[in-house]
Parts: sequence; C-alpha cells; structure tokens
Amino acid sequence: MFIKIKKNLGIYMEHNGLEKRRLVPVTSNFLLNADHIAEASFYTIKERKVRYDLEGHEFELPVNTRVVHVQMTYLYASHNDRAKGQDQVVERQYYKLFFFPENVEPYEEIRGVIESQVANL
Repeated sequence: MFIKIKKNLGIYMEHNGLEKRRLVPVTSNFLLNADHIAEASFYTIKERKVRYDLEGHEFELPVNTRVVHVQMTYLYASHNDRAKGQDQVVERQYYKLFFFPENVEPYEEIRGVIESQVANL
C-alpha cells in the first residue's frame, strides 16, 4: 500500500537528503510505500522551533504544528564508512512531514491511514 503525499496542501518536509534543519514545501506529488515504514511517530510542536528554507532564510515553525515522522526500513539506509573503514554507520531514511496549525485535515488523513494498519493491544 502506498501513501500519496499531494503537492500544494501546505505540507513542509524534512528528510535525510537535505541539510539539517532545512524544510522544503511539498511541491510535487510523491508516494511513500507504507509496507517499508519501520517506525512512525506523531507529535505536536509545543515550543518555538527555527528552521531554514533552501536559500538559508530563517523561519519559525508555529506552536501547535503537527508532525508525522516516519523511519524507513533498513533496506532504505545509507552506509558510511568512518575512519579507515573500521566503523560503519547505518542511517535509515526518514521523512518528517510538518502540518501548520491551520492545516489539520491532511495531517488527520495521513495519520488515520498509518494508524489503520496498527493493531492496538
């Protein structure tokens, strides 16, 4: 099953392919394979957070911004050799989707799809 993230819904994204603390607006549709999500978490930002756009301009995430954070399975990981090949760092791909307070409906929809595949015991 795939989760389609649609463009122009006011969703911002952070992922491994970007520099740390960089956010980009979702400007084209993309699919996440729900079968390859290893971990998912949902939370709300309760304090001031500063992020940067691709040009390095600072902007503040509003309080009560909702976040969907998914970590992909180890099939979607990069392996970086450290000093002289003795250590190897495995970094799984992740996606953080940010939904500003006025944009609750897409957040609830995506969260509902992910939670529909969870067995609550």
